Amino acid sequence: QVQLVESGGGLVQAGGSLRLSCAASGRSFSMYSFTWFRQAPGEEREFVSSIRTGDGQIYYADSVKGRFTISRDNAKNTVYLQMNSLKPEETAVYYCAAVLGEPGRNYFRAYVYDYWGQGTQVTVSS
Repeated sequence: QVQLVESGGGLVQAGGSLRLSCAASGRSFSMYSFTWFRQAPGEEREFVSSIRTGDGQIYYADSVKGRFTISRDNAKNTVYLQMNSLKPEETAVYYCAAVLGEPGRNYFRAYVYDYWGQGTQVTVSS
């Protein structure tokens, strides 16, 4: 079992950058795949980016490709999401999620993940 704590959210102007962190407690961090989702008020939870255990395969939502970078530090039990050129419409609560092993072809579906953090608010002002 793993517990997740996100941090790094805040208020930033459009075009600015933030780096989110997801610190995981528990054993066998390297055996988990991690994904960032986001949810704006009144909207469904949306896939942002995923990093797989094992081969480290990375996926991004089309809307963030070229601007966001996901990474993991297995020595620090932490997953990061570097977000550049942020847009006002990306204002949301950002969640870190984890699953033991590979998430499979439905890596972008929230139901795949067993563990969730409490979320961190990202607000992008125009």
